[in-house]
Amino acid sequence: MKRVLIVVDMLRGFLEEGKPLFCGQDARKIIPFVTSKVGEFVKMGEQVIFLTDSHAPDDAEFKMFPPHCIAGTDEAELIEELGPFKDKGIVVPKSRYSGFYKTSLADILTNLEPDIVEVVGVCTNICVLYTVEGLRNREYTVVVHRQGVASFDEKAHQFALVQMKDVLGAEV
Repeated sequence: MKRVLIVVDMLRGFLEEGKPLFCGQDARKIIPFVTSKVGEFVKMGEQVIFLTDSHAPDDAEFKMFPPHCIAGTDEAELIEELGPFKDKGIVVPKSRYSGFYKTSLADILTNLEPDIVEVVGVCTNICVLYTVEGLRNREYTVVVHRQGVASFDEKAHQFALVQMKDVLGAEV
């Protein structure tokens, strides 16, 4: 069975205190699980895809959210714990919630032909949810690791988990 792991926005801009969109201490608690899961995939020779928020300085998203993860800044870099794995995966910069919007993700997955796509990262109710939606609408079998996703909003996090399971048909 061929697996692919998608790691969503495990970036300094979301996971370091003091950054404009820091997701909070609950989000930091998933780092050991995510790091372990990435290590497992790398050790097994399975593909890891790092989706990374990467915005232009004048991105339209900044009408809704404070400027964050601007391309070329430290905020747009993977967290230190994942640094050793960066060269062992495919990095796919994105500028919207879905990992599919104006990226190469669809083509990458078409070429890889995974049986299962596993997903971890932040924020559960934003980029994770909309990437899972894109995966399910492309008929991929998806596993979302509950212990590997988090958000700054616990109520929205729980809602997104239910949506991914009950509406999108992902295994959570």
